[in-house]
Amino acid sequence: MATPLENQFTEGKVILIDKPHYWTSFNAVSKVKALLRHHLGLKKIKIGHAGTLDPLATGLLIICSGKMTRSIELYQRQEKEYTGTFFIGAATPSCDLETEPGPHLPTSHITPEMVQQAVAQLTGNIMQEPPLFSARKIDGKRAYTHARKGHDLTLPASPVTIYQFEITRWQLPEADFRVVCSKGTYIRSLARDFGLLLQSGAYLQKLRRTRIGQFHVDNSVTPAQFQQYIEQLTAAS
Repeated sequence: MATPLENQFTEGKVILIDKPHYWTSFNAVSKVKALLRHHLGLKKIKIGHAGTLDPLATGLLIICSGKMTRSIELYQRQEKEYTGTFFIGAATPSCDLETEPGPHLPTSHITPEMVQQAVAQLTGNIMQEPPLFSARKIDGKRAYTHARKGHDLTLPASPVTIYQFEITRWQLPEADFRVVCSKGTYIRSLARDFGLLLQSGAYLQKLRRTRIGQFHVDNSVTPAQFQQYIEQLTAAS
């Protein structure tokens, strides 16, 4: 017979994880599943996450267990908030630091008015082309598979909504930002398009997801903290 502690997770629980730098979303889910299996003896338990974060990004990852996995699609549809840093004056094939930056591009011509106009053009309902190094499928394969082989391809643009977009610090070559956006938005593409509108280049240097719907990263725990939590629960039971 399952214990009350085991029932907490099999009946369904929402676990808010602060995903570390370089971890994949799959790594985080696997860690949670391994802890539940090892400490609670839950050999068969459903675990899933609501929205992938790139390995180079940090921040909020919603992980659902048991019957709460039915809510994953609902959470995925909710708006998301990100903060981070754009590097202004260069571009990369992946639109982030997964690939090496190209040659320096001019920035001395950029005025505050140009920045304001670029932000305005990228706010609201827009059509956004995904980055080549993305998980979108082309001919049955992920786009990043084609991109890493040097294949020449263009991904079709999709409608997304940027509810809020603000530059919170401007100190070239860096620009800090905050974005609230819809499902399916690529912040890497936002960086690329921002640079193009400035008649220069830009790529995503740093990214942190701070909110999904009503869930905030301030209420999340790191994988190490979640491990401590599970160990304390099992020790007390």
